[in-house]
Amino acid sequence: MAIDSIPEYGRLLVEALPSLVRSEEQNDTYVERVAELLRREPELIAAERELAGMLTLLVEDFEDQHYGLPKASPVEMVIYLMEQHGLKQKDLNDVFGTPSITSEVLNGKRELNKEQIRRLSERFRVLPELFF
Repeated sequence: MAIDSIPEYGRLLVEALPSLVRSEEQNDTYVERVAELLRREPELIAAERELAGMLTLLVEDFEDQHYGLPKASPVEMVIYLMEQHGLKQKDLNDVFGTPSITSEVLNGKRELNKEQIRRLSERFRVLPELFF
């Protein structure tokens, strides 16, 4: 563990009290905390990166056990989430910016960029790692 400040990491652990995720509410709390940290990505200290990594692992474990999402490409994951939420291609134009970019991404002609992944993560309330 390469963290700059053990006391700072300890404070973050006490604040977050990470444990195995056992409920949807706890999962949502951890997802929101990771998203909050990721929004501050460039300014994160090492202890915050370590906490984000730990919470991500806990969420992934819970979601693997409860949702059993198949391993899929980023585009396949977007299409799967669209189907689960009853969305059409046009419903994601706000995420991708234009109908043509939406079409290119969903047809595999363009890869997701960092900002699109952030927006998809927020839209579907999932961890950004789902799209890698």
